Amino acid sequence: MANIQTPIPEKTIERLSEYRRTLLKCHAQGITHIFSHVLAGMHGITAVQVRRDLMLIGFSSDTKKGYDVKVLIDFIDGILYSEQPMNMAVIGMGHLGQAITRYFNSKGLKMRITAAFDVDKEKVGRCIDNIPCYHINEFEQRVEELDISIAIVSLPTSAASTLVLPIINAGIKGVLNFTSAPLNFPQGIVVENYDITTLLEKVAYFVKVADGNS
Repeated sequence: MANIQTPIPEKTIERLSEYRRTLLKCHAQGITHIFSHVLAGMHGITAVQVRRDLMLIGFSSDTKKGYDVKVLIDFIDGILYSEQPMNMAVIGMGHLGQAITRYFNSKGLKMRITAAFDVDKEKVGRCIDNIPCYHINEFEQRVEELDISIAIVSLPTSAASTLVLPIINAGIKGVLNFTSAPLNFPQGIVVENYDITTLLEKVAYFVKVADGNS
């Protein structure tokens, strides 16, 4: 892996993740090499942007044949992931939490959901989609035992703020928040607030504009 001295821009990281998924599909189809303009076309961007992203992470290849798909997948893996797989926990195992669990654990990522937490007595103490569900009161203890680095919050919005202190105290390094209430953490904890309602309203607005309605 390249020795990246400065943080990679957020948008570049997002594109690298997208490139990786595309490359994995190509590899599964038996495609061994791909040109930058082909990869760019599959993502609706320019070949210059693809080459700039890959140069930024220190990747170079024989452009006469295109990028070696497997080599590039492995290189991006080295940028995005730690050497050891990261363990994640879902907090809130309602319909959304269960859907998230099934999605992540079926993608072959170097991250796995290894535990879930809830307060519902119908869920606590059971395995849901092969993931043990613990009571939220056990959160700090289980995070340490299971070496969990990332928490995915998918419980009702009204309860989201009550998780801030437990997450800090447990030593969680990153949070993906699926509630509509932004969660704020001290420096050192990476948080991504993913508000589905806001995103859908954004899409609806641009659909309205495209249709010529005001």
